[in-house]
Amino acid sequence: MTDKTPPTALPIARGLRGRCPRCGEGKLFQGFLTLRPACERCGLDYSFADAGDGPAVFVILIGGAIVVFAALMTEVVYQPPYWLHAALWLPLVLLVTLAPLRLLKGLLIALQYHHKAAEGRLERKGDA
Repeated sequence: MTDKTPPTALPIARGLRGRCPRCGEGKLFQGFLTLRPACERCGLDYSFADAGDGPAVFVILIGGAIVVFAALMTEVVYQPPYWLHAALWLPLVLLVTLAPLRLLKGLLIALQYHHKAAEGRLERKGDA
């Protein structure tokens, strides 16, 4: 690791805080999930950032597992009426999906910047 390469903990902290992956000072988001065009402090262009569906997939899989496990355990142990299931699990679904979504998007963008991830390119055998 060279002096210019920050440790992995630094981009993780910056991403979770929603800060610029390069300077750690400027804000990454201008809305809930909308990226700013560039950092207002260091000028880093955020056009490289494409988290795609990664944050949503992680949130759906992890949050879904938590809610389904809790709902099944509640049903087996207490057998509450269906209206109580709706009252319990709908707010929990919103909580476990919306709360971590921005955190995970910031994290994936910061790690993408840290590891210099780019779109894959195919090369022919004759090209090099």
